[in-house]
Amino acid sequence: MEHHDIDIESSPATFQSTWVGNPDPTALPFPRDNPPFQLTSVDWHQLSITDDQFTAHTWEDLHHLIGTNQLDELKRWPSFLKAYLAWTAHVKAKYGNITNYLLTQRLFWEPASTTGAFNFPVKNTTPFADPADYLIIKNDWTYAVTPGISHIVVWSKKPLPVDGEGALTAGGRGLVEEFVKREFRDKAGEVEEGTKVQWFKNTTNLQSVRSLEHVHVLVRDVDEEVLKQWMN
Repeated sequence: MEHHDIDIESSPATFQSTWVGNPDPTALPFPRDNPPFQLTSVDWHQLSITDDQFTAHTWEDLHHLIGTNQLDELKRWPSFLKAYLAWTAHVKAKYGNITNYLLTQRLFWEPASTTGAFNFPVKNTTPFADPADYLIIKNDWTYAVTPGISHIVVWSKKPLPVDGEGALTAGGRGLVEEFVKREFRDKAGEVEEGTKVQWFKNTTNLQSVRSLEHVHVLVRDVDEEVLKQWMN
């Protein structure tokens, strides 16, 4: 097995442990007038409350937000958002951007070229056709969800077909649907679609990592052994 040097100082868990346990709910990981990226009014509200004051997304709520394309309403726990902001500032300072961190610390992928759009050598030019061309990992920065729900990200070396807004084309959606059925719905033992598995792909304006293709998958009430098979 290939050995990789893991940067513990920069790991999400390091920042999460610092902020999730912070006794001061008003503390911010940045000067109030200088956040590491532009924050929405929703973000500012999240930063002003405690985890106890926030209600996690239920499965039904996730269904509604994904089905009505209100993906900007998906929120993290307030403490997680603080940790995420602190981590983002740290990673940008140390790695230049989040993409570099992901390539060297989570995906361990070598782009064929470091100039222009990322281009990775692939075994199959069809996205999700060969396991060597994608990686399934736990979302390090999961949204606030009720117990029993797991948030997974599928990273693909091959971009999916999208329209001018960055939304999936009909063909792109078909590719993802087929993959999600094969890899997640069938393995989760889902009988009725949507009862155990949901997925979405952020449009470009909502993506924090735009240069690497990825799809979000939410699963619930799935056997621990099955979860372990998926998540690296």
